[in-house]
Amino acid sequence: MRKLLLTIEYDGTDFHGWQLQPQGRTVQAALERAVKQTTGEDVRVVGAGRTDAGVHAAGQTAHFETESDLAPGRFVPALNHWLPRDVSALHCCEAPRDFDAQRSAGSKLYRYRILRSTFRRPLRERFALRCWHRLDAAPMARCAALLAGEHDFTSFCSVHSEAAGKTRTLLRSELVEDGDELRYHVEADGFLYNMVRIIVGTLLEVGQGKMTPDEFADVLSARDRRAAGPTAAARGLTLMQVRYREDPRSSHREGHEEERG
Repeated sequence: MRKLLLTIEYDGTDFHGWQLQPQGRTVQAALERAVKQTTGEDVRVVGAGRTDAGVHAAGQTAHFETESDLAPGRFVPALNHWLPRDVSALHCCEAPRDFDAQRSAGSKLYRYRILRSTFRRPLRERFALRCWHRLDAAPMARCAALLAGEHDFTSFCSVHSEAAGKTRTLLRSELVEDGDELRYHVEADGFLYNMVRIIVGTLLEVGQGKMTPDEFADVLSARDRRAAGPTAAARGLTLMQVRYREDPRSSHREGHEEERG
């Protein structure tokens, strides 16, 4: 039995998230069907992150076990032959027996795009939140920077979260301007349910002048979801990269499209 690690890209618009669901399309189900078509095996594909409905991925990772002797490089075109057009395998390599795509991850990097164009932009709005309100980016950037480091993120977590502890370490938390877009980049050792989208929803309150930076800092210390802003739409969020301390892909980069932050 071998363990293989996949790097995957998908447009989450028409999926009910990553995880298998009784009803609706999921990325996990699409991948498991593709493996079945390729190898004849019923496998469980384990993803690094359980992205929500409507969330995209440029560098999701997942592992599965197989008895197939097909070379890793052959798995990519084989899987892509069977996968729907909104999912693609980018890379496949052997992984150690004790490797786990989720538990072995050191950090995950997400990007959230906010579009401020004064016109509708049909080719971009599928992957960005369209905001018609004027936004002041400077205080938003200051507030984003406040979140770097180790904090209790209860205020920025859905009340439906089942996580026992709410403390996470943000290795990166920055909001940058890129033309008519604002892009929030956040990397952490782990994320809570809806955490990034609630952070963005609260940053938007700051950008619209509905909340001051001091009040934003109070939201973090309140440890109360009711203190934060709304949950921003899923379509602006993309899982960009999953990093591993010992990355099985490090010696298998041939033919691999590097993830971009």
